[in-house]
Amino acid sequence: MEYHLIAFIAGFIMDLIIGDPHFFPHPIRAIGSLIGKLEKKWNSVDGKKALIMGRFMVFVVLISTGTVTAFVLISGYVINIYLGIIIESVMTWQILSIKCLRYESMKVYKRLKAGDIEGAKKDLSMIVGRDIDKLDYEGISRAAVETVAENTSDGCIAPMIYTAIGGPILGFLYKAVNTMDSMVGYKNERYKCFGRCAAKLDDFVNYIPSRISAYIMIFSCIILGKKYDQKNALRIYKRDRRKHASPNSAQTESVCAGALSVRLAGDAYYFGKLVKKEYIGDDIKKISCEDIKKANNLLYMTAFISEMILASIIFLIIVLI
Repeated sequence: MEYHLIAFIAGFIMDLIIGDPHFFPHPIRAIGSLIGKLEKKWNSVDGKKALIMGRFMVFVVLISTGTVTAFVLISGYVINIYLGIIIESVMTWQILSIKCLRYESMKVYKRLKAGDIEGAKKDLSMIVGRDIDKLDYEGISRAAVETVAENTSDGCIAPMIYTAIGGPILGFLYKAVNTMDSMVGYKNERYKCFGRCAAKLDDFVNYIPSRISAYIMIFSCIILGKKYDQKNALRIYKRDRRKHASPNSAQTESVCAGALSVRLAGDAYYFGKLVKKEYIGDDIKKISCEDIKKANNLLYMTAFISEMILASIIFLIIVLI
């Protein structure tokens, strides 16, 4: 457990400093490549067959991810304790995506700040799944804020929680589920059967972490000061946390909308089709690119508090054992 605590903290610090450099090999890209190949090979228009093969894909991806992660991690510790700590630290770093989320969303902010709408759309397309062609300045800002808010849980706090509980093995298994959902978990003709298992599993593994993330975000508003409305964040959270097709996505989105006093969500286009969505939050003030920066500040504070809480719990377990 002592080694796990060291690696858990070291990996978090590495993510904040290094982020996700594109030149460095990343396991999530390998997982994504595997998912893409299996989907191309096994998906079909036959609903029943697609449903079965979708479940099999989930099984294969999770077994492959867990086996490879366990082999590399255990081999490192068997060879040398210090090598094991280094490997676990690197794995923890690769599981988290705090700096990467901030970096990619702030690229959109900088484009909007410079008045480059087309450039902002291009950068936004790298971090959202919706169609971006019809978005204006406000729409781009809203989409970027939503992405930061939702991924505060999915990309940062949830993997942090699972890694704290079960080390990189459980952390990468969570990331595999999350990656499958982001790639095939859509309700369109192509994925509605094949991706159903992945989508349901993602809902399950994110149910508790998304709610933990939401409450830590609300607490973060107090520390961040007057620019973040903690009372409104709690009010909007209680009112709008279920206003999403997913049982989890609106948890952190509603907190962010309330904290920034803006309205998020609403109708959006996916693969050329309009998807009707309820609004989250109140239109107290007009959303702008500055809200992207504020959402990222909320992300970082939530991540810092979560890391301190989880590291403290691991330390207490070490002391008690």
